[in-house]
Amino acid sequence: MQLGMIGLGRMGGNIVRRLMKNGHTAVVYDKDAKAVAALAAEGATGADTLEDFVAKLEKPRTAWVMLPAGKITETTIDALAKLMQPGDVIIDGGNTFWQDDVRRGAVLKAKGLHYLDVGTSGGVWGIERGYCMMIGGDKAVVDRLDPIFKTLAPGVGDIPRTPGREGRDPRVEQGYIHAGPSGAGHFVKMIHNGIEYGLMQAYAEGFDILKNANIDALPPEHRFEFDVADIAEVWRRGSVIPSWLLDLTASALAENQTLDTYSGFVEDSGEGRWTVNAAIDEAVPAEVLTAALYARFRSRKDHTFAEKILSAMRAGFGGHKEPPKKPTSKA
Repeated sequence: MQLGMIGLGRMGGNIVRRLMKNGHTAVVYDKDAKAVAALAAEGATGADTLEDFVAKLEKPRTAWVMLPAGKITETTIDALAKLMQPGDVIIDGGNTFWQDDVRRGAVLKAKGLHYLDVGTSGGVWGIERGYCMMIGGDKAVVDRLDPIFKTLAPGVGDIPRTPGREGRDPRVEQGYIHAGPSGAGHFVKMIHNGIEYGLMQAYAEGFDILKNANIDALPPEHRFEFDVADIAEVWRRGSVIPSWLLDLTASALAENQTLDTYSGFVEDSGEGRWTVNAAIDEAVPAEVLTAALYARFRSRKDHTFAEKILSAMRAGFGGHKEPPKKPTSKA
């Protein structure tokens, strides 16, 4: 099956590679001509312009936009919609605000275009591990594009089957779900990322407490000199708190137990804020997720070992880099 991809960064490029590796074809476009050339050398069809990109897609066309949420995604989809024809599909696989999807889906539907919002989790490791996808939009379109989603998904793997799931949508066990109409995919991904903030903060604070268990303020008999790298490793094996985030933490600590290559300045990419806003709109108490978001704000003024743990995890799963210097308030 053919897919067009706009945006060939950490996620977009690897999505294309995973598809081509498994027999699909791809047309690719990016403002960075070198990124296009690199994927063209690997077997994709490169496009020089957005018009060229659309012209090279087979009808009915499917174009996946994998760009940062906000203005660049909005303008790209607007331009794409003017070039595409009724029956074509536009997918937004970035971390767009779900209410933008609801609006955008209605606008494109009036033009005869189909729109899917695909919350995509997997980071830089997705090319090998696969991508967990949360999809919003018309079911018929999702079903038609199932070969694409099935290839990108992780598959059942070695995760034990959950008892009592007989008769439910089998795609869920493969690692992708049709969550509902436009906006539903990114809403579920938003909550996923909000939970991610809370899990990361819990690990970070726990390791910070372990690291400071030998401070002078404690009585000598109450001090412990813990090897936090070894503790992270042992928790991965048989404890009740293992996760991929813990795997990444253990790996980072094994390489550098002090994490002195990280400043502890932790960005937030928007989904945490949107999750807290959704909790407010629904009058749902979300103390842990709110505190985790605020901890990221504080990290930009006062850095602790906990924030270095957060930075290490973010670098591990998403390749996120710390800013070279403290951003201005305008930035």
